[in-house]
Amino acid sequence: MARDIRVSVFGRTDLGRTRDHNEDTFLVADLDAPQVLPSLTVAEQVIGPRGSLFMVADGMGGAAAGEIASSMAAQQIFDHLAKVWSHDPDNSPEQFAMRMREAVEHANAEIHAYAGEHPEVRGMGTTLTAAGVHGPNLFLAQVGDSRAYLIRDGVAFQLTKDQSLTQRLVDAGELTEEEAETNARRNIILQALGPDPRVKVVLSLQRLNRGDVLVVCSDGLTGLVRKTEIAAVVAGDSNLARVCESLISLANERGGPDNITVVAARFYGDGLPETSDSEEEPQHTVLRLPGASTSSDDSLTPLPQPTPVAPPAPAPAAREVAAAAPASNRMAVYSIGLLVLVAALWFLLR
Repeated sequence: MARDIRVSVFGRTDLGRTRDHNEDTFLVADLDAPQVLPSLTVAEQVIGPRGSLFMVADGMGGAAAGEIASSMAAQQIFDHLAKVWSHDPDNSPEQFAMRMREAVEHANAEIHAYAGEHPEVRGMGTTLTAAGVHGPNLFLAQVGDSRAYLIRDGVAFQLTKDQSLTQRLVDAGELTEEEAETNARRNIILQALGPDPRVKVVLSLQRLNRGDVLVVCSDGLTGLVRKTEIAAVVAGDSNLARVCESLISLANERGGPDNITVVAARFYGDGLPETSDSEEEPQHTVLRLPGASTSSDDSLTPLPQPTPVAPPAPAPAAREVAAAAPASNRMAVYSIGLLVLVAALWFLLR
């Protein structure tokens, strides 16, 4: 008798308290059907041979550009997998991972081409965190600074690594993780889908255990809610719709300066192993697949400022910008970011 792997999943996006439009997008899909699942109720699904897909994208670029970029990213990735992966004779986990990377690269090319043909949105982009489940394997494709957390036995582990200037400074020992959380330059990201014709997709693998919960979210949540708080909310409620609602409410109670998007998925079924005492901490692995661009952040530089499509509003006080720099303007600080990066590298190499 076959052992099933099952997932309950729910996603929600929220405008936040200060924005007038939502540039975030999420998508939940059954790749066996293949079909996008409804977002109004908790979806219950048996993971089929072709797997499942959960995505969060956080657009940027001003006006409607961010909304277009994030929506295109989610739809292009799903459409590519539905067309190519669904009919691939090789159904191995390795091939699934390669198809995920291929789909993200395809989405980047499409967004870049669209922006080139439409001057009013030139320079638009979007972050992307895509989670693909194939059997007991969780594959993550990462571009930008949206995040994925695994909550196991009440403890949250960050699976993705921000592709941001502050993360690079943390890696170099110039900032602590605590300092990075409040640093004025935390919204400067090193790459996104769309601005450049090619993108470096960081692909990683996590083996799932029974009872694991995956949370994929935009920085509208992670900029205000710590991972310990995410773990506490997940552990305190078995209803995933209420989990997403509670996390979004926490961010809004703290000002909600950005759009907030959360997808939560709980994995169960006798096809997954129980967590043993010796493997409580996830063994997360960054993959190096054939034909991949280097996934190192070393070759990434802060993204340039997009061409504005309308006169900018009067700038708020510098203290307000540092405290609540919106995601849609993260590419608008290229010059400052580049100078900071050069200064940090000079300090390390002198």
